[in-house]
Amino acid sequence: MRIQSLSPMVAALAVSTAFLLAPPAMAETMKFKATLDGTQQSPPVTTKGKGTATFTFDTTKKKLSWNVKYSGLSGPAVAAHIHGPAGMGENAPPVIPFKNLKSPIKGSATLTDAQAADLEAGKYYVNVHTAANKDGEIRGQIEKAM
Repeated sequence: MRIQSLSPMVAALAVSTAFLLAPPAMAETMKFKATLDGTQQSPPVTTKGKGTATFTFDTTKKKLSWNVKYSGLSGPAVAAHIHGPAGMGENAPPVIPFKNLKSPIKGSATLTDAQAADLEAGKYYVNVHTAANKDGEIRGQIEKAM
C-alpha cells in the first residue's frame, strides 16, 4: 500500500524535473544590411559619399541594433535616420533617429510589432543628411543579410 501512495509523487517529481531540465526557448537573431550611396536617394544625388550598415534584430526583445559607417560626404552629417515604411525609390518619414552622427553610428532601439514587420518586409531604409543635401546625401535599403 505504501508503494501505491508514492507513485503519484514520483510521477510529479519526474514531470517537474523534465521541465526544469528542458532548454530555455532561444531568441531568434536576424541580420540585416544596407549599402548607402547617392544613387538610392529619391531623387538621386551626385556625391562621392558612400556607406555600409549592419543590423541585428532580436525577435524576442524586439531590439534592433545598428552600426552605420560612411565616408566621402560633402560635409558633416547633420542628421541620420531609419525611414519607412517605403520600398526602394519611395520616400517616407523618419521612424528611428540616430543620436550620434559621427561615423560609425552605433545604437539600438526597441521596435513595435508594426515596425518589426516593416523591417522584415524590407520597408525601411537608412539615410544620412548633410547641409548641402538636406533630404539626404546617401541612402540604402535595409535588407536581410545572407
